[in-house]
Amino acid sequence: MSIAREIAQYAHSIQFADLDKETINAAKRVIVDVMGCAIGASDERPVAIAREAVYAGSWGTATLLGTRQKTSPDIAAFVNGLAARYFDYNDGYENMEFAHPSDNILPLMAVAESSKRNGKDLILATVIAYEIQCRLCDAASLWRRGWDHVSYGLVSVSAAASRLMWLSTEQTEQAINIALSSHITLRQVRAGELSMWKAASFANAARNAVFSAMLAGKDMTGPSPIFEGEMGFWKEVSGKFKLNLRSFGNRRNRFRITQNILKYFPAEIRSQSAISAALSARKHFSSIDEISSVEIGTTESGYKILGKDPEKWDPKTKETADHSLPYIVAVALMDGRIDNNSYLRKRFREKKTLKFMKKISVKEKANLTAMYPRCIPNELTIRLRSGKSIREKVLYQKGHQKNPMSNQEIEEKFSKLTGKFLNKAQKQKILQNLWNLEKAKSMGSVIPDYRI
Repeated sequence: MSIAREIAQYAHSIQFADLDKETINAAKRVIVDVMGCAIGASDERPVAIAREAVYAGSWGTATLLGTRQKTSPDIAAFVNGLAARYFDYNDGYENMEFAHPSDNILPLMAVAESSKRNGKDLILATVIAYEIQCRLCDAASLWRRGWDHVSYGLVSVSAAASRLMWLSTEQTEQAINIALSSHITLRQVRAGELSMWKAASFANAARNAVFSAMLAGKDMTGPSPIFEGEMGFWKEVSGKFKLNLRSFGNRRNRFRITQNILKYFPAEIRSQSAISAALSARKHFSSIDEISSVEIGTTESGYKILGKDPEKWDPKTKETADHSLPYIVAVALMDGRIDNNSYLRKRFREKKTLKFMKKISVKEKANLTAMYPRCIPNELTIRLRSGKSIREKVLYQKGHQKNPMSNQEIEEKFSKLTGKFLNKAQKQKILQNLWNLEKAKSMGSVIPDYRI
């Protein structure tokens, strides 16, 4: 049996009754979290570009967030998914490969609306998508071979979307075959100077995955076996790996959605503990003028993704700034906070900041790399002109399973992100609907009603 068929069978084998309270609660937490991210970014330029580029009216079946416009589910998956990712504030999962599995949610919500599914269906599809993407991340690294992590999203979204679209197991297998054969993404999307496409990469994968499921639903077939074939995914992209479907989440095994990491700060996930370390270090000096040097000790992936490229010391885009360990630490030390205003152009091009960043170095530390992925540690060594040294190390950042955010903190994050578009009553209504998602009879009560 092909791996694609095994994944398709798994996607159809799990029922809502198989989900325990921990899993359902975990799903609702990430749905609240990512919805705040998506609403908050509704009018950001890349999201506006995406809306302007698509044709939408009243004829479609899936809502573009912040509007009364409807479009096809694949296009809504792209536009809404881009909004969810733009701030780099949604969750993360770390292993051989890394991911932001809540990238699946807004695309699946578009499919759920189009397919007239209910809240339980959306929760179940979310859990299935997380399980598939995270288990693939456990199995093999893509970034080391030059491919982007969103390639695994082709599998998770096509499988979960197929389930929402009432496709058969055979059609779901073909959706995976079509999606994975034609839409692999280069890792260049996250190398050097980063562009708007950083936030759009998974959204585009989701668009292609949903469209693949739409085609498979009409009995389009795709190349098979897509993983094991002569020119398949194993040989050309990931290398051969094992995928034990019997270990996947079910009534006996814990689901991966319970093991993701929420973000307390809007920044790349490997920088979260460095931000906490920097904020803690500020109590030891009164001005950055006292600092002679800052060394950031980090993991291998932290160095290669956030601290290797020279562009990280001279960011010219928002996307580079929120993936720059020296910039993020510099701002945390200077301002005592990291928020979305930290990535305004006037902030990351400020001469004083760029000058201070020249005092910062980033080095991989073998002992920190050895801790990964159990934790995502960073260590700061700050030397003052007085000769004093300050060392701060954080292993488990706020949002990690071992240092979790409370539901109240998730709501506070939601409120902060959505304040530009929602009044208090609107926020309360949306939160109430999402926290009670399993009771929703349709997506009509779930999709936020607001205008940009």
